[in-house]
Amino acid sequence: MRVSSPLMSNVTFNADGPPNIVLPDPPADLVAALTKALAQPQAHAAVAKVVRQFPEMPLVWATIGELVESQALDDQSKVEAYAYFRIGYHRGLDALRQNGWKGSGYVRWTHPSNTGFLRSLDGLRRMAEAIGENHESIRCADFLQMLDP
Repeated sequence: MRVSSPLMSNVTFNADGPPNIVLPDPPADLVAALTKALAQPQAHAAVAKVVRQFPEMPLVWATIGELVESQALDDQSKVEAYAYFRIGYHRGLDALRQNGWKGSGYVRWTHPSNTGFLRSLDGLRRMAEAIGENHESIRCADFLQMLDP
């Protein structure tokens, strides 16, 4: 059953369990800018410019975190990626709350609009593990499992 409410426009209630939350699609100009930036020889700098244009979007933070992570050979790079993913995670929590999430319910990978948040959370899990923050890594893994079992 779909509930129409200005406060919960992206929440679907199921008779079988918690609601499914679907974040709005990222703006088309954001997706185009990220695609173009990732094709650049200096992708990190190009993506950073996109982050400056769309700092509220978890997708940009997940993308820049993954770029740094893919080249993270030292602790400084791992910590940098961790920070990007943490920002994306918090921007995603903000977006979830703005779309009716009350701390419970599913946020599934099958909805492309949710992946910026989920990629940030999963990246945070990986980088927490990489820098030895084991409790955070476990917490993130548990949260991912809760959001999309």
